[in-house]
Amino acid sequence: MKNNKYRVMKRIFIGVKIDPGITLMNMISDFRTSLINERLKWTDINNLHITIEFLGDTGEEIIGALDKMLRVVCEGTGPFHLVIAGAGVFRSPGDPRILWAGVVPSEKLNSLHAAIIKGLKETGIGTEERAFNPHLTLARIKGIQDGENLKSLIDKYSGKEIKTQLVSDVILYDSLLSPAGAIYKPLARYPL
Repeated sequence: MKNNKYRVMKRIFIGVKIDPGITLMNMISDFRTSLINERLKWTDINNLHITIEFLGDTGEEIIGALDKMLRVVCEGTGPFHLVIAGAGVFRSPGDPRILWAGVVPSEKLNSLHAAIIKGLKETGIGTEERAFNPHLTLARIKGIQDGENLKSLIDKYSGKEIKTQLVSDVILYDSLLSPAGAIYKPLARYPL
């Protein structure tokens, strides 16, 4: 019998935690109440975050190098504020898959993202090859019967500032999949 070694993998991503606050909670409540008869899988309030980079299945040996890189990149960057505003869907209004709250373009967030991507590449860790589009996933859409209702809710929040969030650290998350939904466990925090 062969002696196989199994690599331990974690499904990880780098992100920024978003505290819901009253105005964001009110918006989510409005969506949940108005879309109660639709098939949506709502994001747990404690899991709200902005993904900086999704890395997926990553071996334990890579996480050490990732940890060192994130400490260097984040140190001294300095805290900054983000503005959460508006709402929308990914894929298309006719076939929506993700309901999201938007993030007002932020030079600080874009610079942090660029520095992390550069650090990942220098460390030899692969990155997603798509444009950075910061957002908060509010729900995964399984099916919508009343598309006009969804559109009117999105229009209601279009361009509306929902909350300002202080970003003082970056978090390396382990995304644990379960039948009840993903559980995001912080592996490490990196002060800015």
